Amino acid sequence: ATGSLDSCIMIWNMKPQMRAYRFVGHKDAVMSVQFSPSGHLVASASRDKTVRLWVPSVKGESTVFRAHTGTVRSVNFSNDGQTLVTSSDDKTIKVWTVHRQKFLFSLNQHINWIRCAKFSPDGRLIVSASDDKTVKLWDKNSRECIHSFCEHGGYVNYADFHPSGTCIAAAGTDNTVKVWDIRTHKLLQHYQVHSGVVNGLSFHPSGNYLITASNDSTLKILDLLEGRLLYTLHGHQGSATCVAFSRTGDYFASGGSDEQVMVWRTNFDSVDYSEVLEQKCTRSEPLSRDPKTSVDNSRTQTTRIQRNDLFYFLSGGNINQIKTSLHLSKLVVVGNISIMYDTT
Repeated sequence: ATGSLDSCIMIWNMKPQMRAYRFVGHKDAVMSVQFSPSGHLVASASRDKTVRLWVPSVKGESTVFRAHTGTVRSVNFSNDGQTLVTSSDDKTIKVWTVHRQKFLFSLNQHINWIRCAKFSPDGRLIVSASDDKTVKLWDKNSRECIHSFCEHGGYVNYADFHPSGTCIAAAGTDNTVKVWDIRTHKLLQHYQVHSGVVNGLSFHPSGNYLITASNDSTLKILDLLEGRLLYTLHGHQGSATCVAFSRTGDYFASGGSDEQVMVWRTNFDSVDYSEVLEQKCTRSEPLSRDPKTSVDNSRTQTTRIQRNDLFYFLSGGNINQIKTSLHLSKLVVVGNISIMYDTT
Protein backbone atom coordinates (compact mmCIF):
# COMPACT_ATOMS: atom_id res chain seq x y z
CA ALA A 1 0.00 0.00 0.00
CA THR A 2 1.17 3.53 -0.60
CA GLY A 3 0.55 6.87 1.04
CA SER A 4 1.75 10.23 -0.11
CA LEU A 5 2.01 13.97 0.16
CA ASP A 6 -1.24 13.95 -1.83
CA SER A 7 -2.90 12.95 1.49
CA CYS A 8 -4.04 9.53 0.21
CA ILE A 9 -3.22 6.01 1.31
CA MET A 10 -3.05 3.15 -1.17
CA ILE A 11 -3.14 -0.46 -0.02
CA TRP A 12 -1.76 -2.82 -2.62
CA ASN A 13 -2.28 -6.55 -2.50
CA MET A 14 1.02 -8.06 -3.59
CA LYS A 15 -0.68 -11.21 -4.81
CA PRO A 16 -1.06 -11.29 -8.62
CA GLN A 17 -4.20 -9.78 -10.15
CA MET A 18 -5.57 -8.50 -6.84
CA ARG A 19 -6.95 -4.97 -6.84
CA ALA A 20 -5.55 -2.03 -4.88
CA TYR A 21 -7.50 0.22 -2.51
CA ARG A 22 -7.21 4.00 -2.46
CA PHE A 23 -8.17 5.67 0.81
CA VAL A 24 -9.07 9.36 0.84
CA GLY A 25 -9.70 11.31 4.02
CA HIS A 26 -6.66 13.19 5.28
CA LYS A 27 -6.43 16.88 4.37
CA ASP A 28 -2.62 17.00 4.27
CA ALA A 29 0.45 14.77 3.93
CA VAL A 30 0.37 11.34 5.56
CA MET A 31 3.40 11.01 7.84
CA SER A 32 3.04 7.50 9.28
CA VAL A 33 0.97 4.35 8.87
CA GLN A 34 0.77 1.08 10.76
CA PHE A 35 -1.29 -2.09 10.57
CA SER A 36 -2.76 -3.35 13.83
CA PRO A 37 -1.27 -6.65 15.06
CA SER A 38 -4.31 -8.51 13.73
CA GLY A 39 -4.13 -6.75 10.37
CA HIS A 40 -7.79 -5.74 10.64
CA LEU A 41 -7.07 -2.01 11.03
CA VAL A 42 -4.64 0.51 9.58
CA ALA A 43 -3.74 3.63 11.57
CA SER A 44 -2.44 6.72 9.80
CA ALA A 45 -0.98 9.97 11.13
CA SER A 46 -1.00 13.20 9.17
CA ARG A 47 0.21 16.74 8.93
CA ASP A 48 -3.47 17.70 9.21
CA LYS A 49 -3.09 16.97 12.97
CA THR A 50 -5.39 13.95 12.89
CA VAL A 51 -5.13 10.19 13.19
CA ARG A 52 -7.39 7.88 11.19
CA LEU A 53 -8.25 4.24 11.72
CA TRP A 54 -9.10 2.47 8.47
CA VAL A 55 -10.67 -0.88 7.68
CA PRO A 56 -8.42 -2.18 4.88
CA SER A 57 -11.21 -3.29 2.56
CA VAL A 58 -12.77 -2.11 -0.67
CA LYS A 59 -14.99 0.40 1.17
CA GLY A 60 -12.06 2.11 2.88
CA GLU A 61 -14.15 3.17 5.88
CA SER A 62 -12.37 5.16 8.56
CA THR A 63 -12.86 6.97 11.82
CA VAL A 64 -10.95 10.16 12.48
CA PHE A 65 -9.94 11.99 15.62
CA ARG A 66 -8.01 15.19 16.14
CA ALA A 67 -5.03 13.86 17.99
CA HIS A 68 -2.72 16.87 18.39
CA THR A 69 -2.37 20.58 17.82
CA GLY A 70 0.58 20.05 15.47
CA THR A 71 1.70 17.60 12.79
CA VAL A 72 1.35 14.00 13.96
CA ARG A 73 4.72 12.40 13.20
CA SER A 74 4.13 8.79 14.26
CA VAL A 75 1.47 6.30 15.27
CA ASN A 76 2.12 2.91 16.85
CA PHE A 77 -0.08 0.05 18.09
CA SER A 78 0.67 -1.85 21.28
CA ASN A 79 1.31 -5.56 20.69
CA ASP A 80 -2.12 -6.48 22.09
CA GLY A 81 -3.75 -4.09 19.63
CA GLN A 82 -5.71 -2.31 22.35
CA THR A 83 -3.89 1.03 22.55
CA LEU A 84 -2.22 3.58 20.27
CA VAL A 85 0.63 5.96 20.99
CA THR A 86 1.11 9.09 18.88
CA SER A 87 3.80 11.76 18.78
CA SER A 88 3.68 15.26 17.40
CA ASP A 89 5.27 18.59 16.65
CA ASP A 90 3.22 19.95 19.55
CA LYS A 91 5.91 18.33 21.76
CA THR A 92 3.53 15.78 23.31
CA ILE A 93 3.09 12.03 23.27
CA LYS A 94 -0.49 10.80 23.64
CA VAL A 95 -1.94 7.38 24.41
CA TRP A 96 -5.38 6.34 23.18
CA THR A 97 -7.67 3.34 23.26
CA VAL A 98 -8.21 1.78 19.85
CA HIS A 99 -11.86 1.14 20.70
CA ARG A 100 -13.70 4.46 20.37
CA GLN A 101 -10.34 6.30 20.26
CA LYS A 102 -10.64 7.43 23.85
CA PHE A 103 -7.82 9.73 25.02
CA LEU A 104 -6.06 8.25 28.05
CA PHE A 105 -3.14 10.54 28.90
CA SER A 106 -0.27 12.61 27.52
CA LEU A 107 3.47 12.74 28.23
CA ASN A 108 4.91 16.23 28.16
CA GLN A 109 8.61 16.53 29.04
CA HIS A 110 10.09 16.92 25.54
CA ILE A 111 10.93 20.51 24.57
CA ASN A 112 10.97 20.10 20.78
CA TRP A 113 9.24 18.11 18.02
CA ILE A 114 8.83 14.40 18.75
CA ARG A 115 9.73 12.29 15.73
CA CYS A 116 8.83 8.85 17.02
CA ALA A 117 7.13 7.01 19.90
CA LYS A 118 6.96 3.23 20.31
CA PHE A 119 5.55 0.74 22.81
CA SER A 120 7.82 -1.88 24.33
CA PRO A 121 7.06 -5.51 23.40
CA ASP A 122 5.17 -6.05 26.68
CA GLY A 123 3.38 -2.69 26.43
CA ARG A 124 4.60 -1.42 29.81
CA LEU A 125 7.06 1.15 28.48
CA ILE A 126 7.21 3.80 25.75
CA VAL A 127 10.33 5.12 24.04
CA SER A 128 10.35 8.48 22.28
CA ALA A 129 12.84 10.30 20.04
CA SER A 130 12.90 14.08 19.71
CA ASP A 131 14.51 17.09 18.10
CA ASP A 132 15.51 18.13 21.63
CA LYS A 133 18.39 15.62 21.16
CA THR A 134 17.05 13.19 23.77
CA VAL A 135 15.58 9.72 23.83
CA LYS A 136 13.14 9.31 26.70
CA LEU A 137 11.90 6.15 28.37
CA TRP A 138 8.43 6.30 29.93
CA ASP A 139 6.48 4.07 32.32
CA LYS A 140 2.98 3.68 30.86
CA ASN A 141 1.34 2.94 34.20
CA SER A 142 2.90 5.69 36.31
CA ARG A 143 3.08 8.07 33.31
CA GLU A 144 6.52 9.16 34.48
CA CYS A 145 9.73 9.60 32.54
CA ILE A 146 12.05 6.87 33.81
CA HIS A 147 15.18 8.14 32.12
CA SER A 148 16.44 10.57 29.48
CA PHE A 149 19.30 9.42 27.24
CA CYS A 150 21.26 12.49 26.18
CA GLU A 151 24.25 11.07 24.31
CA HIS A 152 23.16 12.11 20.82
CA GLY A 153 24.78 15.25 19.43
CA GLY A 154 21.87 16.15 17.18
CA TYR A 155 18.17 15.58 16.58
CA VAL A 156 17.02 12.01 17.21
CA ASN A 157 15.02 10.75 14.24
CA TYR A 158 14.02 7.27 15.33
CA ALA A 159 14.05 4.89 18.30
CA ASP A 160 12.79 1.38 18.92
CA PHE A 161 12.94 -1.49 21.40
CA HIS A 162 15.05 -4.60 21.04
CA PRO A 163 12.76 -7.66 20.64
CA SER A 164 13.70 -8.76 24.17
CA GLY A 165 12.51 -5.44 25.58
CA THR A 166 15.77 -4.98 27.50
CA CYS A 167 17.50 -2.55 25.12
CA ILE A 168 16.68 0.38 22.87
CA ALA A 169 18.41 1.73 19.79
CA ALA A 170 18.22 5.25 18.36
CA ALA A 171 19.33 6.98 15.16
CA GLY A 172 20.15 10.66 14.81
CA THR A 173 21.33 13.58 12.73
CA ASP A 174 24.79 13.22 14.30
CA ASN A 175 25.26 10.27 11.87
CA THR A 176 25.34 7.73 14.71
CA VAL A 177 23.35 4.80 16.03
CA LYS A 178 23.39 4.09 19.75
CA VAL A 179 22.20 1.11 21.80
CA TRP A 180 21.39 1.35 25.51
CA ASP A 181 20.47 -1.16 28.20
CA ILE A 182 17.24 0.19 29.70
CA ARG A 183 17.78 -1.71 32.96
CA THR A 184 21.09 -0.03 33.78
CA HIS A 185 20.67 3.01 31.45
CA LYS A 186 24.19 2.37 30.18
CA LEU A 187 25.32 3.00 26.62
CA LEU A 188 26.21 -0.46 25.30
CA GLN A 189 27.19 0.23 21.71
CA HIS A 190 27.93 3.27 19.55
CA TYR A 191 28.08 2.91 15.78
CA GLN A 192 29.58 5.62 13.59
CA VAL A 193 29.38 3.80 10.28
CA HIS A 194 27.36 6.30 8.22
CA SER A 195 28.61 9.50 6.60
CA GLY A 196 25.18 11.13 6.72
CA VAL A 197 22.11 11.54 8.90
CA VAL A 198 20.64 8.20 10.07
CA ASN A 199 16.90 8.22 9.41
CA GLY A 200 15.67 4.87 10.64
CA LEU A 201 16.54 1.45 11.98
CA SER A 202 15.05 -1.99 12.57
CA PHE A 203 15.99 -4.95 14.78
CA HIS A 204 16.04 -8.42 13.31
CA PRO A 205 13.48 -10.53 15.25
CA SER A 206 16.32 -12.68 16.62
CA GLY A 207 17.73 -9.56 18.26
CA ASN A 208 21.17 -10.32 16.84
CA TYR A 209 21.19 -7.81 13.99
CA LEU A 210 20.26 -4.18 13.41
CA ILE A 211 19.71 -2.53 10.03
CA THR A 212 19.96 1.23 9.49
CA ALA A 213 19.07 3.70 6.72
CA SER A 214 20.92 6.95 6.06
CA ASN A 215 21.10 10.10 3.96
CA ASP A 216 24.41 8.74 2.65
CA SER A 217 22.15 6.51 0.45
CA THR A 218 23.23 3.26 2.12
CA LEU A 219 21.76 0.65 4.40
CA LYS A 220 24.02 -0.92 7.02
CA ILE A 221 23.55 -4.31 8.66
CA LEU A 222 25.15 -4.46 12.11
CA ASP A 223 26.05 -7.59 14.06
CA LEU A 224 25.05 -6.72 17.63
CA LEU A 225 26.69 -9.77 19.18
CA GLU A 226 30.09 -8.92 17.72
CA GLY A 227 29.59 -5.15 17.71
CA ARG A 228 30.62 -4.76 14.07
CA LEU A 229 29.40 -3.76 10.63
CA LEU A 230 28.47 -6.78 8.51
CA TYR A 231 27.19 -5.34 5.23
CA THR A 232 26.73 -2.06 3.42
CA LEU A 233 23.92 -2.08 0.85
CA HIS A 234 24.10 0.20 -2.18
CA GLY A 235 20.78 0.40 -3.97
CA HIS A 236 19.09 3.75 -3.49
CA GLN A 237 20.15 6.69 -5.64
CA GLY A 238 19.37 9.23 -2.92
CA SER A 239 18.80 9.26 0.82
CA ALA A 240 17.66 5.95 2.31
CA THR A 241 14.86 7.21 4.52
CA CYS A 242 13.44 4.06 6.10
CA VAL A 243 14.07 0.35 6.57
CA ALA A 244 12.45 -2.61 8.34
CA PHE A 245 12.85 -6.35 8.74
CA SER A 246 9.86 -8.61 8.18
CA ARG A 247 8.53 -10.31 11.31
CA THR A 248 10.28 -13.58 10.49
CA GLY A 249 13.49 -11.81 9.48
CA ASP A 250 13.55 -13.48 6.06
CA TYR A 251 13.11 -10.16 4.27
CA PHE A 252 13.66 -6.48 4.81
CA ALA A 253 12.28 -3.45 2.99
CA SER A 254 13.84 -0.05 2.35
CA GLY A 255 12.53 3.22 0.98
CA GLY A 256 14.23 6.36 -0.20
CA SER A 257 14.06 9.86 -1.54
CA ASP A 258 14.61 8.33 -5.00
CA GLU A 259 10.93 7.30 -4.75
CA GLN A 260 11.87 3.61 -4.77
CA VAL A 261 10.82 0.86 -2.37
CA MET A 262 12.94 -2.28 -2.35
CA VAL A 263 12.16 -5.58 -0.64
CA TRP A 264 15.25 -7.73 -0.07
CA ARG A 265 15.88 -11.31 0.97
CA THR A 266 17.92 -11.52 4.16
CA ASN A 267 20.64 -13.75 2.70
CA PHE A 268 23.33 -13.27 5.32
CA ASP A 269 26.22 -15.56 4.46
CA SER A 270 26.33 -18.94 6.23
CA VAL A 271 23.45 -18.16 8.57
CA ASP A 272 20.84 -20.78 9.48
CA TYR A 273 17.91 -18.65 10.59
CA SER A 274 16.22 -21.51 12.44
CA GLU A 275 19.31 -21.57 14.67
CA VAL A 276 19.36 -17.78 14.99
CA LEU A 277 15.72 -17.69 16.07
CA GLU A 278 16.32 -20.49 18.58
CA GLN A 279 19.03 -18.33 20.18
CA LYS A 280 16.35 -15.80 21.06
CA CYS A 281 14.89 -18.32 23.50
CA THR A 282 18.21 -19.44 25.04
CA ARG A 283 20.33 -16.28 25.16
CA SER A 284 20.02 -14.31 28.39
CA GLU A 285 21.76 -11.22 27.04
CA PRO A 286 20.69 -9.70 23.70
CA LEU A 287 24.14 -8.27 23.08
CA SER A 288 27.61 -9.65 23.57
CA ARG A 289 28.89 -9.61 27.13
CA ASP A 290 31.85 -7.48 26.11
CA PRO A 291 30.57 -5.45 23.16
CA LYS A 292 32.76 -3.12 21.16
CA THR A 293 31.40 0.19 22.27
CA SER A 294 32.39 2.05 19.13
CA VAL A 295 32.47 0.99 15.51
CA ASP A 296 33.66 3.20 12.67
CA ASN A 297 34.39 2.78 8.98
CA SER A 298 38.11 2.26 9.57
CA ARG A 299 37.47 -1.03 11.35
CA THR A 300 34.81 -2.56 9.13
CA GLN A 301 34.51 -3.88 5.62
CA THR A 302 31.97 -2.60 3.11
CA THR A 303 30.11 -5.37 1.28
CA ARG A 304 27.54 -5.29 -1.47
CA ILE A 305 24.51 -7.58 -1.34
CA GLN A 306 24.09 -9.72 -4.45
CA ARG A 307 21.65 -8.26 -6.98
CA ASN A 308 19.57 -11.46 -6.88
CA ASP A 309 18.86 -10.72 -3.22
CA LEU A 310 16.54 -7.95 -4.40
CA PHE A 311 13.17 -9.65 -4.07
CA TYR A 312 10.65 -6.94 -4.93
CA PHE A 313 10.88 -3.44 -6.33
CA LEU A 314 8.28 -0.64 -6.27
CA SER A 315 8.21 2.97 -7.36
CA GLY A 316 6.45 5.52 -5.22
CA GLY A 317 6.83 8.78 -3.35
CA ASN A 318 9.62 9.81 -1.03
CA ILE A 319 9.54 7.12 1.67
CA ASN A 320 10.72 7.65 5.23
CA GLN A 321 9.29 4.93 7.45
CA ILE A 322 8.86 1.17 7.01
CA LYS A 323 7.34 -1.61 9.08
CA THR A 324 7.05 -5.29 8.20
CA SER A 325 5.21 -8.45 9.21
CA LEU A 326 5.16 -12.19 8.78
CA HIS A 327 3.70 -12.30 5.27
CA LEU A 328 4.33 -10.07 2.29
CA SER A 329 0.66 -9.87 1.32
CA LYS A 330 0.13 -6.13 1.69
CA LEU A 331 2.49 -3.18 1.65
CA VAL A 332 1.84 0.34 2.87
CA VAL A 333 3.98 3.16 1.57
CA VAL A 334 3.60 6.74 2.68
CA GLY A 335 5.28 9.14 0.34
CA ASN A 336 7.25 11.28 2.60
CA ILE A 337 6.86 8.77 4.81
CA SER A 338 5.78 5.30 5.60
CA ILE A 339 5.55 1.66 4.69
CA MET A 340 4.30 -1.38 6.47
CA TYR A 341 3.17 -4.93 5.91
CA ASP A 342 0.06 -6.41 7.48
CA THR A 343 -0.04 -9.85 9.13
CA THR A 344 -2.64 -11.55 6.97
